[in-house]
Amino acid sequence: MNTQPGTPMTPEDFEQALRAKGALYHIHHPYHKAMYEGRATPEQVRGWVANRYYYQINIPLKDAAIMANCPDREVRRHWVQRILDHDGFEDSEGGIEAWLQLGEAVGLTREEIISQEHVLPGVRFAVDAYVNFARRATWEEAASSSLTELFAPEIHQSRLDRWPEHYPWIDPKGYLYFRNRLSEARRDVVHGLQITLDHYRTLAEQQRMLDILQFKLDVLWTMLDAMSLAYELQRPPYHTVTQEAVYHRGLFR
Repeated sequence: MNTQPGTPMTPEDFEQALRAKGALYHIHHPYHKAMYEGRATPEQVRGWVANRYYYQINIPLKDAAIMANCPDREVRRHWVQRILDHDGFEDSEGGIEAWLQLGEAVGLTREEIISQEHVLPGVRFAVDAYVNFARRATWEEAASSSLTELFAPEIHQSRLDRWPEHYPWIDPKGYLYFRNRLSEARRDVVHGLQITLDHYRTLAEQQRMLDILQFKLDVLWTMLDAMSLAYELQRPPYHTVTQEAVYHRGLFR
């Protein structure tokens, strides 16, 4: 890799640097490793599904923010597919509905998932920070922050490979979201990676993009940190004061 001071990375080296960030992807978080290895309890699996729902319903908001800031019609024509993938269109129910089906498959009710009653404040803060970044950053920066999708097919495949074996109590119908994202994420990576390689030309710009990708990795890791405290260490917010889930319900954005 070209490391001379001030010299931009070649597109090949830049892509290699982006892909190297996969070493920090949340597939390596202890909480996810426990799920992958079959060590998670039903409560921990349900807690993860309920909290990740908040992430899922905010992805279309993030993508809409990118489109709102993007003057390039061709980019918008491609990017809108991400919103349709999650919200659904015509005969496709979309990823959010598929996630609700996953929730039901692990033993949650649709009503309690939609109510967000299980969403931990640490998860809410992390996801809100991501959406706010997408609203305030340039469209190129916000688009590039989605490149954690480089590593997503591996994490979805791991769930499809191991969850049925380790958690036979989960209804197999709930795995539709993971199956769909295998192809959707790979498609999205092609577009997002091209935007990134085309836009960041100077070394300073490339380093900023690596920082942006690290921010997105921080968001995903922090979400699991919050879940670890609540569902592994039995230390949810205010546990020393009350057993009730008294934390806020998303009053601020």
